[in-house]
Amino acid sequence: MFLEKIKTPGLSHLSYIIGSGGKAAVIDPRRDCEVYVEKARAEGLEITHIFETHRNEDLLSGSPILANLTGATVYHGPNAAGEVIFARTAREGDCFELGQLKIEVLETPGHTDDHLAFVIHDSEYSEGPVGVFTGDALFVGDVGRTDFYPERKEEVAGLLFDSLQKLCGLGDQAIIYPAHGAGSVCGSGMADREFSTIGHERRNNPRLRISDRDEFIEAKVAEHHYQPPYFRLMERLNLAGSDAAPRVMRPRRLGLEDLSESGADHLVDVREPLAYAAGHLPGAMCLPVGMIPAFAGWFLGEGDRIALIASEEGQLAQAMAHLVRIGLDNVVGGYVGVVPAAAQGKAMRSIPMIGTEEVARRLDQDSGEWTLLDVRDADERQEASIDGSGHIYVGELNTRWEELDRDRHYTLMCASGMRASVAAGWLASKGFEHLDIYLGSMGAWTNASG
Repeated sequence: MFLEKIKTPGLSHLSYIIGSGGKAAVIDPRRDCEVYVEKARAEGLEITHIFETHRNEDLLSGSPILANLTGATVYHGPNAAGEVIFARTAREGDCFELGQLKIEVLETPGHTDDHLAFVIHDSEYSEGPVGVFTGDALFVGDVGRTDFYPERKEEVAGLLFDSLQKLCGLGDQAIIYPAHGAGSVCGSGMADREFSTIGHERRNNPRLRISDRDEFIEAKVAEHHYQPPYFRLMERLNLAGSDAAPRVMRPRRLGLEDLSESGADHLVDVREPLAYAAGHLPGAMCLPVGMIPAFAGWFLGEGDRIALIASEEGQLAQAMAHLVRIGLDNVVGGYVGVVPAAAQGKAMRSIPMIGTEEVARRLDQDSGEWTLLDVRDADERQEASIDGSGHIYVGELNTRWEELDRDRHYTLMCASGMRASVAAGWLASKGFEHLDIYLGSMGAWTNASG
């Protein structure tokens, strides 16, 4: 028996390849899917099955692409809010054999209506299943979000409760293999650990410890999640099937003159926030490479022409890989050389960083011409906030920037200054000139307050 997890950085997406007897199955493959073929062949396995736990909202499925590469059959659950044109429908009780392994289908709706779990049985060990691929129903330390059907929020939360009871019925010995880990937008309380069992989760997972169905529904309905606009793109493409990822996951190299003539809709500076704040090209937004999976889908749209600006070639490759995995791959090229451009006399913009003392002084003065704008999420702000600050979630600035006064002075803050840099960069790209960033943000404020 062979089982390996493939983690996609940034998205914290977890996919798997499992095999026995010369055959293999892949669970929830990503768009750039050659990795699964390479691993299967290295183990002497042929990929014959591809299982999707649900229609992903946060990344493009590689299932139709992998099926074309291997000839494997794709299986998806019922009730997918449309036809998954590249897949057959799998239902409760269906079983698939891979050598000594048997993969059994459980219908586990709640996170999405089409959600399935795939239970692993080993024919040589009869005392309960070995494990289960839980998709986005059950994570390590958390359970799936249930906000994708707002008009049915109580119903779908109840469906998830029932599905979780079904998973718990597999037995404490079963190892869980979720589709996401800590850092994913698909849950907010995941443990920083990617291994667990049904028994451990049943005893320790805060949501699984709620035994009353009505109490569970109330807790889930009270949760607050954000849905980036690109989720709608993922929903559509994960029904129709996306094109294969570009063969070369590295953007074309642009010179400074090429950059200005590229016709890009967005100049995306993927350097670290402090480098961006110190000096960036006019019109460029700040989106550090590690933050692309979480925030690119808020500010970049399908078909937008994207030019990347980085410190070095490796950053360009990482940035493009992140964008390709969420279908934002119209990258016209990449530029490296902000500092040399400055040395050549190219005009630069900068955004000052300020500290706690200056923020406190401005709050005391209250001139009426300045706003401390908190861009954390609503749950963070509810836990702790600075009196006198305003609030717009960083992602919602994609449209709500139009509510702001370009002549007003804004200081952007978050938990540390990272998301504040993204927010300030977006506003700068929209022509705001009176900006600065609270370095350290809420963390610095809390520490200064003792």
